[in-house]
Amino acid sequence: MMIVPAGVKVHLALGYTDMRKGLDGLAMLVQQTLKHDPFSGHLFAFRGKKASMLKILFWDGNGLCLFTKRLDQGSFAWPVMAGFDGSIMLTPAQLAMLIEGIDWRAPERVWRPALAG
Repeated sequence: MMIVPAGVKVHLALGYTDMRKGLDGLAMLVQQTLKHDPFSGHLFAFRGKKASMLKILFWDGNGLCLFTKRLDQGSFAWPVMAGFDGSIMLTPAQLAMLIEGIDWRAPERVWRPALAG
């Protein structure tokens, strides 16, 4: 689980990204493609082509940090917006669901066990 401080925005890059990119390559994507400042302290999330890997880039005030997660089963839910290149913003709650592999676009908010014990 990732805790997002108040005032920090979460940007989700649309499409897919080459997951071989590291800190510098992703920072360049943020600047050139997303047109944002990678040193703003905001979070920038990227997904690989297979949708099983997620990378989040952020500046902690001292250096660039890279959070990476790979799902062993399933894929990360990602919006598809034809003809639009850039990013959309997520809430911290949506980011938490995304990281857990939950479809944040339509979460199932109530879950009840089928059997006791």
